[in-house]
Amino acid sequence: MDHLTMDINRVIANAISVMENSKYQIFEICETARTEREALEQELDGVIEETVGTIEKVDRLEREYRLARIRLTEVSRDFVRFKEEDIKSAYEKATGIQLDLMVYREKENYLKARRDDLQKRVRNVERSIERAEVISSQMNVVLEYLSGDLNQVTRILESAKTRQLLGLKIILAQEEERKRIAREIHDGPAQSLANIVLRTEIAERMLMKKDFDLVQEELIDLKGQVRSGLEEIRKIIFNLRPMALDDLGLVPTLRKFTQDFEEKSRVHTAFELSGKELRLPSAMEAAIFRLVQEAFSNVLKHANASHVVLEIRYNKDNIILSILDNGAGFVVGNVEQLTSRNGHFGLVGMRERVELIEGRMDIDSKPGQGTKIVIDIPMTSEGRKETETNESDIV
Repeated sequence: MDHLTMDINRVIANAISVMENSKYQIFEICETARTEREALEQELDGVIEETVGTIEKVDRLEREYRLARIRLTEVSRDFVRFKEEDIKSAYEKATGIQLDLMVYREKENYLKARRDDLQKRVRNVERSIERAEVISSQMNVVLEYLSGDLNQVTRILESAKTRQLLGLKIILAQEEERKRIAREIHDGPAQSLANIVLRTEIAERMLMKKDFDLVQEELIDLKGQVRSGLEEIRKIIFNLRPMALDDLGLVPTLRKFTQDFEEKSRVHTAFELSGKELRLPSAMEAAIFRLVQEAFSNVLKHANASHVVLEIRYNKDNIILSILDNGAGFVVGNVEQLTSRNGHFGLVGMRERVELIEGRMDIDSKPGQGTKIVIDIPMTSEGRKETETNESDIV
């Protein structure tokens, strides 16, 4: 074993040792944060329950205070029927209720502020946990590579663009995607369901008090929240894999995607199709859809465009995708520098996806003159064979 190999082994061993220790420290930080989150959530549940009870108490005191003032007005006006003692008693009762009402209103404001503060602290702790989990996942991936045989590590060191490094990026991207899905579920449907449970408890208490009008209003709001939660879940499922992609094919799915993109972003979107539309292998259609999705995401995040055009051209031996926007543009040079700071690969990830399906991607852009991305994807023999089989099945 030469000196270079020994040095590489020593460096890798030290790196593995440091990363293992750091991984356990991150794990301890995560566990501490989770314990803190549980304590905050328990306190938050107690505050929410106390807030609901206080609001009910304030409502009851307001009703009692209105009745007490009406009573005080009656006894104060009719000196014939009521004596001075009655007036004094009515006044003391109204004053006492008013003082209680002031105290409970102050308590209600304090509890609401405390509830909002606890919710904010829970969200901050959750973000800390998510960041720690992302770092831990990335470290696990790197440790798997560093713990492999020396020949594999040497090949990675010799060429930063080998399949191993590409696999590393893909694994990291998968970890990021899992975190994104978990975050979407937590911030969307999970929060909606938690709120629905709380509102259901409130409606249940209203039913016990026979406030049917208020119950009806609460149920209408609940129905709206359930519909909103269902829509969020459908969006998450669509982002995982659009069902229309398997049922209708690539073109109808992309046409629907561009329409939804325009409605959501307020960016004018056009979809153009030329050539004879063909069904492609399922994996190929999914890959093309993700490319378009990533391109439009880049337009929304970075281009500040008001117009974007998606064009698909079917040829005999290839498919040409063209995405053109009138946004800010950029200097096309080293695309590696355009990698997002948030862990997403942007144009770099798109280029790697294109290379995986043996295609080619060209970028034409200048500052202030928009951006045009052209992706040339060859029709493989397997793809043509599957397409011909699908067409014969239809006939």
